[in-house]
Amino acid sequence: MPPPPLSLQPDPVRPLAARPSRALPWSGHARGHGCGSFLAWLAAALFALAAAPACAGEVQVAVAANFAAPVQEIAAGFTRETGHKVVVIVGATGQLYAQIRNGAPFEVFLAADAQTPGRLEEEGRIVPGHRQPYATGRLVLYSAQPGFVNPRGEVLRSGPYAHLALADPKTAPYGLAAREALEALGLWNAVQARIVMGESIAQAFQFVATGNAELGFVALSQVAPPGHPAPGSWWIVPEDLYHPIRQEAVLLRTAAANPVAAAFFDYLRSPAARTVIRSYGYRD
Repeated sequence: MPPPPLSLQPDPVRPLAARPSRALPWSGHARGHGCGSFLAWLAAALFALAAAPACAGEVQVAVAANFAAPVQEIAAGFTRETGHKVVVIVGATGQLYAQIRNGAPFEVFLAADAQTPGRLEEEGRIVPGHRQPYATGRLVLYSAQPGFVNPRGEVLRSGPYAHLALADPKTAPYGLAAREALEALGLWNAVQARIVMGESIAQAFQFVATGNAELGFVALSQVAPPGHPAPGSWWIVPEDLYHPIRQEAVLLRTAAANPVAAAFFDYLRSPAARTVIRSYGYRD
């Protein structure tokens, strides 16, 4: 039996409503919804665009150990405002400088002095024009024992202590300031046998906080964080006994193509960041 002849009739046209819709959202008026539907959609779309966070980015921030606690608060505020992530790497200023020279992918560097950022600028390792002071630190003689440190720091001369902690003056600006203060007091040579050297101000503080050293030179920000002072006693070392600890930040060349790094660098000057910095005892 021969097959039926092929039909040459075109397929019947389906009604428009039965076809998969490819209309743009604002074409609702074609189905009888009118201009009001379009305006409502447009308003909703604009609201969604405004409410949606920008594509989140990331910045790598190398930070001197004395500033570890404040930078965490500043980073949290930056993330709340922008949605961007801040990765914090903490260490002694000299150690971080060596890592930068060896190719570490840091993008913003918060040093504990002005000399190290100056060297980086001379070496062409920062984005031109992106070097700025962010804080002036203060040195403290600290003991975890209440009443051990008297108001004038006389415990350094006559106190019953066997160990005096400080950060390495060769790599840590606060360690250098401690040495300058001891030299100004005429005690540097006398305390040599008692010195316990930390790689950073964070390690010097740990020596004292754990009782491995009865005394130590640390940063004011470590013993007097806002609302949570460290247990023990301390003496704020007069600032005329050491060179000012002027701390500077730089935007490194590795950040040249990262707008998030530039935004964080600028955020350090914001009122919110300045409030945090002052709350930890730093001077502007």
